[in-house]
Amino acid sequence: MKIYIEDLKFQTIIGILDFERECLQDVIVSLEIEYDFHEQFINYAEVASHIKDSMTKEKFFLIEDALKSLSLSLKEDFFQIKKLFLKITKPSILPDCRVSVSENYSFDS
Repeated sequence: MKIYIEDLKFQTIIGILDFERECLQDVIVSLEIEYDFHEQFINYAEVASHIKDSMTKEKFFLIEDALKSLSLSLKEDFFQIKKLFLKITKPSILPDCRVSVSENYSFDS
């Protein structure tokens, strides 16, 4: 079974530059969760809320750190996850493009 959450948009503090630490900026998160569905499902609304809450609370410096932290916390809260694709986009950081970083994760248990 796969869950897709595409273009989850919210504002948070993320980045290493001074102005990024002072002002909220738009981020967009997309993800794909692969899991074994038996009797328990993964509530995609809870996943979306988890991502927004985690990123808002942590105020990450690097997108890479946010990806790693989110992958671990999602697996902890949603134990059924077998594979996870996460992508974080900063749509407004550069005037002529959208910048993204993504990663694939596989979990044994």
